[in-house]
Amino acid sequence: MKKRVTKELAAAAAPQPGDQTLGMNVRMCRRDFLNSTLLASGSVLLKSLTPLDLMGQQAPPAWGGYTGVGDYAGANGNTEDVMLAAHAVRDGVFDSTPGSVIDTGEVFDLVVVGGGISGLAAALTFKDHAKPNQTCLVLENHPIFGGQARRNEFVVDGQHLIAPQGSNWFWMPPAEKGVGDFYERIGVDPSEFKYQEWGGPPPAMPLSRTSYHFARNLPSPPNFGFYFGAKYGQKPGKWIVDPWNNLDKLPLSAEMRSDFAKYLQGVNDYHNGKAPKASEAELRRMDTITAEDVLMERHGISREFIRLFVAPHLAAAIGAGPDAVTGVRFTVYGSGNSLTRHSFPGGNTGFARHFVKALLPDAIAGSRTLEGVCRGRVNFAVLDRPSNQVRIRLKSTAVRVEHDGDPAQASFVRIMYTREGKVYSLKARAVVMAGGGWITKHVVRDLPAGHREAYDQFYYNATIVANVALRNWRFLHKLGLSGGRWFDGFGFWTEVHKIATFGSDKSTIGPDSPTVLSVIVPYYYPGLPVAEQCSKGRAELLSTPFRDYERKVREQFTEMFAASGFDATRDIAGIILNRWGHHFVVPQPGITYGRDGKPAPGDVLRKAPFGRIAFANTDVTADSGHDKAMMEGQRATLQLLAIL
Repeated sequence: MKKRVTKELAAAAAPQPGDQTLGMNVRMCRRDFLNSTLLASGSVLLKSLTPLDLMGQQAPPAWGGYTGVGDYAGANGNTEDVMLAAHAVRDGVFDSTPGSVIDTGEVFDLVVVGGGISGLAAALTFKDHAKPNQTCLVLENHPIFGGQARRNEFVVDGQHLIAPQGSNWFWMPPAEKGVGDFYERIGVDPSEFKYQEWGGPPPAMPLSRTSYHFARNLPSPPNFGFYFGAKYGQKPGKWIVDPWNNLDKLPLSAEMRSDFAKYLQGVNDYHNGKAPKASEAELRRMDTITAEDVLMERHGISREFIRLFVAPHLAAAIGAGPDAVTGVRFTVYGSGNSLTRHSFPGGNTGFARHFVKALLPDAIAGSRTLEGVCRGRVNFAVLDRPSNQVRIRLKSTAVRVEHDGDPAQASFVRIMYTREGKVYSLKARAVVMAGGGWITKHVVRDLPAGHREAYDQFYYNATIVANVALRNWRFLHKLGLSGGRWFDGFGFWTEVHKIATFGSDKSTIGPDSPTVLSVIVPYYYPGLPVAEQCSKGRAELLSTPFRDYERKVREQFTEMFAASGFDATRDIAGIILNRWGHHFVVPQPGITYGRDGKPAPGDVLRKAPFGRIAFANTDVTADSGHDKAMMEGQRATLQLLAIL
């Protein structure tokens, strides 16, 4: 096997024509890593290995590529260790208990499996409602807490830059009742958010507060554009600046240009309160059909337009295109005012850090302010300190959770987890499963058939978030743009955005400023069954070497921006790739109201604990917002505290 792996690594690292022009071989704030396509299914490297062999097995070095600096170095997306451990669970490595399990002898009142926002909200709910002598442990499989609410950090020409790995913006006021109470509890006051001012040449460009506002919320400002390349007969490719006011210039058929206009009218109707309101009966009907069906019904737009324009946005936002999601999630991307949205410099990792600061005040250095929590370094030694009422144990993957006897009568739940190549066990009086359903249904060994059937209705898409650190963005400004959308190639949009000043070295931003452009790449395949779309995307995400993705980024930027002065070798300072194999649960038809006479799967999981185990995570609402995560973590913990 080693010889075969070596050959695969060598093939992945082999130079290709054009690499020198793209800057692939220039030293920068990344390292050249070798990757193996043997990771495609995750199981190839696992076969013929014992559990202990497996946990000591290393995938090819730094599978994820360059990981950045600071607290989140080594924690970009799903890391290779996390991926291998999860696939070991999936492939039955822990179906029987290994003989060398280390019993820690620990007994906690509550164990929370998963240290994302849902798990951290569960832990804080426990701290606020539990008795002083009751204890809680959070098991998190990644090297740092946060789940998808994590960040990447770069240092570019002496300036510290932060960008979100996934979960990004939040509304104010929040739509979900009770979320504002969490904001107040953890010390997040949106009125204190101040953003960079324009520091470039006049006139000032309007910049959004998030990394994807103007791409999806219409009409975009004049400094946003559409790019069309060879696929659309443009050789060389060209940018259409302010496209929503220049639809006649789009190199598309008259029918497609008409669809753009109809869609924009739908957006305007939404803004003006003219969008039709759906009755309960209509919502139930819409849950039996797809969002694509609803868009065609309501706006008279073509399937071709929907799959060209709407599908990438919807897949990036909720997991799949309109052909695969419930009609209840029908949407025209024009809702939302920039003034009501906020974003931490690293996206919703700000919430995760504030949760941890509230749980363990000395776990993050500095004051409990926006700046203090954003810039303070994590003191990892504090997280799992035995004297804590709530402890957080990182790099710990739960692989087996089951009641100690009959779930209806058991006093404890046994938890087995892996950490740094060893297998451990401990006991809890109650457990919140706050991780994703794709792993939960394998980890909870005595899961009832109804719960398992509910989890089997959830499918998860694969998505990449590539953060590209640039020394400047003059090439965009020269075009009169701060961002844009393209219709062929790697990704489909990016934009410069201003940063909350408490996380930035500079109070102004202009085209000479270093910045990070995020490129989100959702994997979806319109027309295929949703399960096939998800598995196909995951196979591609896992099997593609980092260098291949890096090359795609450089080629895409070069194609679109070289004519305005972009030079990949000179201008790209670093690239961090965040691979999310199970990004969002896809809200397919039936997810809201159920189907075939059965309840919605989330209702099965939320209704009541199974013995001493309750289920959180945004899966159970089929809505991956941070607000849902908080409320589900709270709900699950309160359910269990009632029986402790």
